[in-house]
Amino acid sequence: MAKFTRQLINCVEIGKAVTTAANMEQITNVIIKRLSELIQASNWTLYLLDPERKELTFAMVMGLDPDLVKGLRIPLGQGIAGKVALTGQPIVVRNEARQDPRFSPHIDALTGFQTESIICVPLQAQGRIIGVLEVINPEDTSLFEDDFQPVLSILADFTAIGIVNARVYEEIKRLVVTDDVTGCYNTRFMHDFLGRLINGGREVSLAFLDLDDFKKVVDTHGHQLGSKMLKEVAAMLVANIDQQDRLIHYGGDEFVIICPEQDKAGALTKIGFSFLIQPSEFCKAGALTKVEKIRAAFGSTAFLREEGLNINISASFGLAAYPLDAPDQKGLLQLADNALYRSKDRGKNAITVS
Repeated sequence: MAKFTRQLINCVEIGKAVTTAANMEQITNVIIKRLSELIQASNWTLYLLDPERKELTFAMVMGLDPDLVKGLRIPLGQGIAGKVALTGQPIVVRNEARQDPRFSPHIDALTGFQTESIICVPLQAQGRIIGVLEVINPEDTSLFEDDFQPVLSILADFTAIGIVNARVYEEIKRLVVTDDVTGCYNTRFMHDFLGRLINGGREVSLAFLDLDDFKKVVDTHGHQLGSKMLKEVAAMLVANIDQQDRLIHYGGDEFVIICPEQDKAGALTKIGFSFLIQPSEFCKAGALTKVEKIRAAFGSTAFLREEGLNINISASFGLAAYPLDAPDQKGLLQLADNALYRSKDRGKNAITVS
């Protein structure tokens, strides 16, 4: 009874830690630390369910090299974990697990691990299976006894609650800084991100872009298809910027591209592109090359192809840099915006460098 009481106390401590963690990384770290203290085992794994693909993914592994199982997925119903995820019922195999007809040898064969015993419990929240917690080769044989099952159930419930809380937190956090129409970052994020870059003394180039004559698309095909086209434009833009860059939907048919620490020395002209270069000692060459690439991509991309419309559209751009052109965030945005409208005034489908 004393041992069972200690286990329950440990579960309560795990519950406190897991349910107060704010994101999935913190949840994982808490589970790794606390579960290893509570249960001594050769290996244990936290799987999360991908409901669309009906597969389990490896969210956390202890006792195996994570790189060996990185990217692996387990279909519902396959192996012990897959069956627990499918049925919602725990499975306990005390010994000779490899002889159990429900066992899948795939992971053992891949990793060289030898599974002898298994305790596998479902993680459930709001009546749905969200994952599975699996303990392999536990050292304490009393863990297989019926008396320990309530402890496992409590542990699984706390873990599930923590995962759901973390997902809700991350979704709220995402919604705060993303745009509903395109899925891009919004202006709230833009101001925060730019502020952190500039306050940290980092150089940054910023491009405003505006779709040319987008109103005609909306007037002709309606707002719903207009919104879908904006999503496709955003996807094309993301495909043509670097990992460290950020794409913002500024509003309407305007976007902002933030390029941290881009090179500035370079040529001011490029044959084959129509853009106005204002006198300046240096050009934002790295960002300019990127904008030129995007401008060319507009020329070779047909939007709304699934609807059979194959719409071609161009864009106008304005480019400025901190601290070369502007002393602060407000000035940087204003200069890039002014450069954009000079592109519009000179016939659109153009790049103007501040």
